[in-house]
Amino acid sequence: MPDTPSCSTEALLRLVLAGGAPGPRRTLLERFADPAQALRAGPAAWRSAGCSAQQRAVLALPDAAMVTRGLRWLERSGRHLVPIVDPDYPDLLRDLDTAPLALFIEGDPAALWHPGVAVVGSRTPSPSGAELATEFAAALARTGLSIVSGLAAGVDAQAHRAALAVADGRTVAVVATGLDQTFPPRHVQLQAQVAERGAVVSEYPPGTAARPGQFPARNRIVAGLSLGTLVVEAALRSGALITARLAAEAGREVFALPGSVRNPRSRGCHRLIRDGAQLVEDPADVVSGLGGVAARLGQALRLRLDAPTEQARPAVAPSPSSLPTDYQRLWNVLDENPTGMDSLIQRSGLTARQLSAMLLIMELDGKVVATHGRYCRKP
Repeated sequence: MPDTPSCSTEALLRLVLAGGAPGPRRTLLERFADPAQALRAGPAAWRSAGCSAQQRAVLALPDAAMVTRGLRWLERSGRHLVPIVDPDYPDLLRDLDTAPLALFIEGDPAALWHPGVAVVGSRTPSPSGAELATEFAAALARTGLSIVSGLAAGVDAQAHRAALAVADGRTVAVVATGLDQTFPPRHVQLQAQVAERGAVVSEYPPGTAARPGQFPARNRIVAGLSLGTLVVEAALRSGALITARLAAEAGREVFALPGSVRNPRSRGCHRLIRDGAQLVEDPADVVSGLGGVAARLGQALRLRLDAPTEQARPAVAPSPSSLPTDYQRLWNVLDENPTGMDSLIQRSGLTARQLSAMLLIMELDGKVVATHGRYCRKP
């Protein structure tokens, strides 16, 4: 009897609940065509994949209440569990050696593929720091970038709210609890708003409460989903500096705003700048610094959407008439006048998810120019 989707989902939940290093469980998913088959393979196969004794014990006898809670959470529309072997798993995050085995997502999984910038900083920013977080996040959102952060108090919340205040603004929140909970609790409404306009993400199953060690671990996902990380204000010992370090280790860009030498919340930014982070004074400095990683994301999107790759192209760039059908349709509705996403959706009949990826590819190819979230043909 073939595995049903619910059977596969339950098996994937059990793999997630096994905890520990993700590598062995990822090996199981890659070796077997389905999570249920990986579980049926039994202890010998689990041991062969490198699972520890504790992981094998949990795989054999999972926490039934947690499995049930996860399955019930997933029953509602707009909730997803995406394993690392799924094509919908964001490619930039998959690059990390410590990438989560699976992501619990409330909202649109495609939001995790949209090019984004992490905006992080102090949980108790100065008034000017809060203003700068809002100003930079809003400006970056208007360029079409997604704003990624951790839903924490302070700079995180300022960044999410600034993106939500922008027409067509996108934002992604990575949290350190199960998605049936909110931390801090006062951000319940903000978490719901982010899920409506983008996605809320966690590696932790429903029922997981906030624990101190989960917040630094969450930061690697914030950095891993982003083309770069902007630190607005940070003390010398802060989660924002952890995120910046993880971003640098992942080969992503790190940006820091300088501040007053009398502001202790600026010392972390000054250290980052001394260590090689890009000093930025304007949101345009961030956008211009993202080219290299953006090109990598564009290549991954080409492969995912079956668009021509650089290697597959002839030496002379193809004319617009030789583009794939959907790209030709998009090209035909573009002109020299900058046009917003809503109008492009209406003109082309394509979805926002399709257009976001296609416009990024065409921008990287030099066919399209993006200005404040509006697009036109490159002159």
